[in-house]
Amino acid sequence: MPMHLQGRSSSHFTRIPRIFAAELEIDLELHVIADLLSTDPLDYGGHPALKMPTLHTDAGIWFGSLPICRELALCSDLSLDIVWPEDLQRPVAANAQELVLTAMSTEVGLIMGKASGVAADNAQQVKLRASLLGAMDWLEMNHLRAIDTLPPERDLSFLEVSLFCLIEHLEFREVLSLDAYPALRAFGQRFARKSSARATEFKFDFPSP
Repeated sequence: MPMHLQGRSSSHFTRIPRIFAAELEIDLELHVIADLLSTDPLDYGGHPALKMPTLHTDAGIWFGSLPICRELALCSDLSLDIVWPEDLQRPVAANAQELVLTAMSTEVGLIMGKASGVAADNAQQVKLRASLLGAMDWLEMNHLRAIDTLPPERDLSFLEVSLFCLIEHLEFREVLSLDAYPALRAFGQRFARKSSARATEFKFDFPSP
């Protein structure tokens, strides 16, 4: 059975393993999740928490971007030097990874709230936006220091891939302009030149809500 990924082309959590698959030269089919309001786990490839992405392989089912990327690396014939989150020994790098993933989840909350008709001045939405802005301000000031702690001989890092997916997704979904974050925008522009990034550009599989 060929590997396939349940997710969406518009999802930053889905794009992370798609970039890894491209870098690892693994053929990965994308099976698009049709209804994000569904409460049936089968619509999410069997994910019991109704989340994406989900990877299906001969070995089983894998939930979430990070476990999926690990499995892709194990299945690849390449021996890439990959920096994983647990390899981040310096506080600035570990904190950067934590804030990237926090910001990604926060952004989803803002998008789903808007799509569900929740007012922007709702207390929870206000807090989510404040959380996102705080994370982005920190990342703008510190992401280069974090990246500088990574081994120079690396081929790939989960931190850089996830950071790229976050900052591109913010403008793609019109959640936050990067005008106030020139250093992050410059990082995104550099990473976007990679063939794996060009092959996985965000797009809507269905009309945007």
